[in-house]
Amino acid sequence: MQEFVIKAVQQLVAQGKTPTVALVKGKLIQPVAMPVIINVLNHYKKDPASIILQDVDDVALPDQSIGAEQQSQLDRIEAKLDRLLALLEVKS
Repeated sequence: MQEFVIKAVQQLVAQGKTPTVALVKGKLIQPVAMPVIINVLNHYKKDPASIILQDVDDVALPDQSIGAEQQSQLDRIEAKLDRLLALLEVKS
């Protein structure tokens, strides 16, 4: 399962996007446990090169093309989620 998450992170970075839980989860074609996604993202944040340069068997993830309106809505939802997570971190 971890290889799917790593591949999704690599694709997001290649697109010039900062990987987040929401973006990674949106790239996955099958359910992956949230702790696995968070673990890979934490590892990426500590050492981005280790994930980006890691060889993963060529796992085919579909190009999930979405319209501009859907992307805009997804961006707004992601921004709200990031703000909520930041608030939770401050209160912890």
